[in-house]
Formats: sequence, C-alpha cells, structure tokens
Amino acid sequence: MNSGKQNGSLRKVRVLINPKSGLGVSFDVFWAVVEKHWSGEGVDVSYQFSHDIADGQSKALRAVEDGTDTILIAGGDGMVNSIGSVLTGTGTALGVIPTGSGNGFARHFGIPLDIPGAVKALAGANRCQIDVGTANGRPFFVTCSMAWDAAIVRSFETFPVRGILPYVFAGAAELIGYVAQPFEVSLDDGETLTFPDPIIFTAANLTQYGGGARIAPQALPDDGYMEMVVALRQDMPLLLANVGRLFNGTIDQIPQMLTRRFKRMDVRRKLAAPIQMDGELVEAGPNVEIRLLPKALTVLVPDATTTGNKPARDTWFTRGLGLTPS
Repeated sequence: MNSGKQNGSLRKVRVLINPKSGLGVSFDVFWAVVEKHWSGEGVDVSYQFSHDIADGQSKALRAVEDGTDTILIAGGDGMVNSIGSVLTGTGTALGVIPTGSGNGFARHFGIPLDIPGAVKALAGANRCQIDVGTANGRPFFVTCSMAWDAAIVRSFETFPVRGILPYVFAGAAELIGYVAQPFEVSLDDGETLTFPDPIIFTAANLTQYGGGARIAPQALPDDGYMEMVVALRQDMPLLLANVGRLFNGTIDQIPQMLTRRFKRMDVRRKLAAPIQMDGELVEAGPNVEIRLLPKALTVLVPDATTTGNKPARDTWFTRGLGLTPS
C-alpha cells in the first residue's frame, strides 16, 4: 500500500463507518480486511462510527485537526457528501468504501463495490484532486438536481429497501403528480436559457446518479467544469422509451437532452422547491446558485490498470435489456 511514515512522522488513517448503511459483514471481518491492507509500520489506523450527519462531520473535523492523512468512509453518497464537505479545502484525503444503495461516487471512480475489493484497491490508490460543486454555498460531489429528478428522492426515502427497483417505482410515483415550473438559467459565458417545464434538470460533477444510471456520461471530475443536463416534460415519453441509454452511457446522444458545460450557473425558479444533492433532499428557495471549486477535494482513486476494475457500467438493467455497456 501507499503508506509508511511521511516526513518522519506517523501516518494517521481514520476509518469512519456509517452503521445505518450496513456493512454486510461483521465489524470483526471488516476490521480484519482493513488491517490486512492498511496496517503497517509507521501507520496508525483507528476506527469510529458515524451515528448521524453532525456526529460524522464532528469526528471528521477532529481527525483533520489531529493531522489525519486519510479518512476512509464506509457508507454511501450521502456520507461522501457530509464528510467530503468537511475535507474540502484540506490536505486530508477521502477514500470511499461503498456500502450505500446507489454509490454513484464509487462507481464513477471504478472503486469495487465489495468491501474486500474496495479496501484493497484504495490501499494502492492514487491521491487525486477533484472539483467540488456548491449549491447556494453547500458542497456536492456527484450531482445536484432540481426538477422531477430531485422529487424522486422524496418517494425513494419511503421505501424500506434500497436498490434500482425502488428507485424506478419512486420515479413513476413522483412523475404522476409532479408539476413542472419554468426555469431561467444564466451560465458563466453570458448565455441565458429559458425552460418552460423541465422534467430533468441536473448539475453533474460526476457522471451518474448512482446504480449505474449515468446522467452525464461526459462529466470529468477535474476539468474545471460541471455538466448541465436538461430535458423537458414534453419529451418524457421519448426518454422513457430510451431509458436503457441512461444505463449504457449514451443518454446524451438523444437530441432532446440538452447539455452545457459551465463553471457558474444561476437558476431562477418561480417557486421554492427541494433540490437533490448527492442523493439527499435539501430545501431551497426559488433561486439556486451553482458554483465550482476547482480541485478542492483530495480523493483516493484506484489505478484501473492495477486493479483491473474499470468504472462500473454494467448493471442488471443493461444486461436485462441486452444492451452492451460502452
């Protein structure tokens, strides 16, 4: 692993676990896997549980103040958001052991979705700096959505189980009653766009929502831009007929999907409405300011040539439809 003493001092690694996301294995098994790949001379590995957002952020902040080199989190995109927000602008690296339902962050970077594979891959990973998005000053790392694609989260949170099927059912339930409102959008190059009834409106820092659904296949984590992805309600039947493209990485090839690269975006809506940020629903007023912080977060990214694990593109959905991942 990429470990050992740094500048003559002990390298501190903190493992922060979200017990609500479920490890799928006992803590003893989890501990043994981490110790196998991370523990060594000159490395101090410690473990803590994150009981809620405030607790996890407080523990992450104390770890940073204590000179922790790396924080490994066992959780989903929600935990990526809460802990990543604390680590933004610091030199402490974030490593993600995916135990959530969507795992959009992990899938984008090709982190294995099983605990042993993820722990091993992160031990030999590269430290990379990625861009961070903010919505009204609050950081996000994967996606921020503001239309029906945000409302889905409300129904999804009521399901007792997680996965793609509940997400599909939640989308169908929200679509029936969703009332679109007009958006006026100003981008950093001076372009102003008006959308009468957007059904999809996402600002993407990474490629996907999670679960293999790639809403912005061309998004890069460190190019200094985000991707705006928009579709109108009138095009929903066509989008539903081409839903497989969302999972094989070709959704952006549909002419009805409007995309723009941007650094700054101001969104003006008629009414206040919740927005989705990394899988969590957040209250927001009529106006939403999206900003990009270039290379503001250090993350561990596995080397695909070493692990043999490329970003996840194949899912039960694409296989079931007979689609070939791109």
